[in-house]
Amino acid sequence: MAHTRYPQLCAVARAAEILGERWTLLIVRELLSGPRRFTDVRERLDGVSASVLAERLLRLEESGIVTRRFLDPPAASTVYELTAAGRALEPAMLALVKWGTRFLLPARPKDRVEGDWLRLALAACARRETTPARSFVLRVRHDRKELLLRVAGGPDGVTVTEGAGPADTTLVADPRTVLALMTGVREPRAAVRDGSLRVEGDDSALDTFPALFDVTV
Repeated sequence: MAHTRYPQLCAVARAAEILGERWTLLIVRELLSGPRRFTDVRERLDGVSASVLAERLLRLEESGIVTRRFLDPPAASTVYELTAAGRALEPAMLALVKWGTRFLLPARPKDRVEGDWLRLALAACARRETTPARSFVLRVRHDRKELLLRVAGGPDGVTVTEGAGPADTTLVADPRTVLALMTGVREPRAAVRDGSLRVEGDDSALDTFPALFDVTV
């Protein structure tokens, strides 16, 4: 397959040559959370063929964005992971996630949902300036799985981390509801009333949750 090239001495053009092909940005997204096997990446990219995925990964290897590593037994498998140049894409990817979040809702009926994609959206939209010093544990439930995230505001901005921890309030919801609360599409107490959100702990913190995020660029 021919490699798209732009005859321009421009950094955007060079970046587009590496990242502009279909599926490539999504491959980088998958590897941001750590090494993955070929089959793991393919399973999460609905519709990509094995040959196209192999070609995209090879291009990323040739560009120095991705490398392959063999895991010792008992895993005994090959994984793909980002190089230092690949990891340097994280700020740009988070900026792209933040920009794209405004177009997420309403969700399409057949959209795939993954917990770490939600974590990326929350982290990308977390405010960097002083926010209310409130903390939340999110119990995000989808397809009989549960993802635990801790969101905490304060004078240094908002942090989003995996796992539970001390918190004022626990929110139990599905990923679409969490996104709707974060973006302001849903009012928290309305979500409680219709049953899409359950609150455990201090419900006085509930109204501050949307204030911890900013979906504008």
